[in-house]
Amino acid sequence: MLLYRASLPLSRSTLTYVTGIVRRHRDGLSGKDRALTPGMQALMVLVYLCKGETFAELGAGFGVSTTTAWRYVNETVTLLAARSPKLAQALRKAAADGLPYLVLDGTLIPIDRVRADRPFSCGKHRKHGMNLQVIAAPDGTIVWVSGALPGATHELKAARIWGLLRALEAAGLLALADKGYHGAGEPLLTPYKGRNKPERLKDANRSHARLRGPGERANAQLKSWRILRKLRCCPHRAGFLAKAIHVLQAREAHTN
Repeated sequence: MLLYRASLPLSRSTLTYVTGIVRRHRDGLSGKDRALTPGMQALMVLVYLCKGETFAELGAGFGVSTTTAWRYVNETVTLLAARSPKLAQALRKAAADGLPYLVLDGTLIPIDRVRADRPFSCGKHRKHGMNLQVIAAPDGTIVWVSGALPGATHELKAARIWGLLRALEAAGLLALADKGYHGAGEPLLTPYKGRNKPERLKDANRSHARLRGPGERANAQLKSWRILRKLRCCPHRAGFLAKAIHVLQAREAHTN
């Protein structure tokens, strides 16, 4: 086996932050010594999220078994995801920051599943995956990330399952969304539908798209972490992974 050195596009501060989370978690446990130090476990997790390497590759690179790599990664991802803001908390902060509106958009996280798994099949994207709902600020900064639902779930149904409409209304915030959320009514504002629309409605749709566009880039930020480009683990881990990445991205933005 050949080994080589590699780099991650992340700051030393992020590694220190994750190391602290792992160390504090270990301090509350009793048991035998671990195969990796907290710092190396943190680095392994960042490699997994950022580069999407398999557990076998991680194990070989860090000198541990595949099972140990799987256990360390899932443990740390769960700890990070727990630090992701809850919906009400995130919306209260958005209101306190004076954001004029938010952008709601769904994204599909592709998964490694066969044709027979109908609940995971998304007709819009013609692939299997998990549905995530993402709320972003007008500049594309991620405000909140949902858990995962099977890819066949309609966008509006997903928004209702997570209670987004009630939460937005309670926070006194409006959100722009695409046609997949048509019929929700306020506090979601969607484009006008139908053919042969009058010019004033076409202008309104163009303005809506211009305002929504930067916010929709939040999904591209999530998928810049390669693990979310195609999951080969349990599909229901998609939400935990996205929430963990949200925490790390916020940390990186704070550092910069």
